[in-house]
Amino acid sequence: MLDRDLLRDDTGRTRTRLLDRGTDAADFDRWQQLDRARRELQVAAETLQHERKVASKAIGVCKRQGIDASEAIAEVAALKQRLADAEAQLEAMTAEVDALETTFPNLVDDDVPVGPDESSNRAERTIGTPPTFDFTPQAHWDLGPALGLLDFERAAKIAGARFSVLTGVGARLERALAHYMLDLHAAHGYLEVSTPYLVNSDALFGTGQLPKFADDLFTVDGHDLYLIPTAEVPVTNLHRDEILDADQLPLRYVSYTPCFRAEAGSYGKDVRGMIRQHQFSKVELVQLVHPDDSADAHVALTGHAEAVLQGLGLAYRAVTLCSGDTGFAAARTTDLEVWLPGQDAYREISSCSNFRDFQARRAGIRFRPAGGGRPQYAHTLNGSGLAIGRTLVAILENYQEADGGVRIPDALLPYMRGLARIDPPAAD
Repeated sequence: MLDRDLLRDDTGRTRTRLLDRGTDAADFDRWQQLDRARRELQVAAETLQHERKVASKAIGVCKRQGIDASEAIAEVAALKQRLADAEAQLEAMTAEVDALETTFPNLVDDDVPVGPDESSNRAERTIGTPPTFDFTPQAHWDLGPALGLLDFERAAKIAGARFSVLTGVGARLERALAHYMLDLHAAHGYLEVSTPYLVNSDALFGTGQLPKFADDLFTVDGHDLYLIPTAEVPVTNLHRDEILDADQLPLRYVSYTPCFRAEAGSYGKDVRGMIRQHQFSKVELVQLVHPDDSADAHVALTGHAEAVLQGLGLAYRAVTLCSGDTGFAAARTTDLEVWLPGQDAYREISSCSNFRDFQARRAGIRFRPAGGGRPQYAHTLNGSGLAIGRTLVAILENYQEADGGVRIPDALLPYMRGLARIDPPAAD
């Protein structure tokens, strides 16, 4: 949620920056019009309340003095009706103002590139050298099934498209990746938490998924519950409607969960393999920090996600998303894109975002300043550290060998019970 004073007082700049984010100009203009009218109506209602109190006192005076009070009684009745009408109008107007306000995205930082889509994103740095092969590298959707690690057909039989089954060493590799990432982030100072995989609508509103992205969520019929699209939702909301002490900050959490996304609007995108699925696993990093520290915290959190890629020996690049490609609640996002030789492309494996106070306003997460004064909103950040399925894909494609086997990265050997290579099945 944006600061309402910002929407009111810095209208020209705010309007321009919201339009850069894809907001309809008519919606912002409507909000301003309604907000002004609502404040004027609020003043009018308060005036009516005062007039009714004065008129009510006049009735008592008339009765004590034995004077006919019918005129004063009629005036109070009329004022009461006018006040009721004003309050009903005020309630409806406030609801519309609030509803419009929840659709406004966060404003991106000043140095974020302006552009409509990913074509305007800015590459910041490339780390590592993509491997070279003396054979044509395969994509994971061919490698995995050939090695007996991945089964898309049986997943489709069970649940439909955009699901996968990992079997044998594939399932072990998925588990090894999760353990490796959790151990690494614990060493970075994150507290591991295990949360519910179902959350209520208040939690999803707090992090910005509702109401705008309801179509991307899986719901539980008959209950105010949704399957989580990311651990960001339950973990950030651990402190919803709380006032923390300044010395509690920063708070750093890491959580490994399945994630569930309907992928509305992604028809035809990444239909093969494990890149875009309805269910996937992810290790998520979440931080709550003092506003003065959030810029540095974003750099650090991004570095923690990068450490996973570096530890696994995977080449990647860091990209700053432009205004049109940055997520609804974020003020800035750095995507980490891993090299996938089977697809001859860099693909997103982590998004690390600083939300400033946007989520904290929606979720009511505040802290008491050390020097006293009114509670302030904390800043929230999160990032994938990493998406497990996409990391597994990256390992299969980058560590494949000419005979169809796959080497296990050294960092995962302690988690693979000594297995150093996934051998192809013996020829008949």
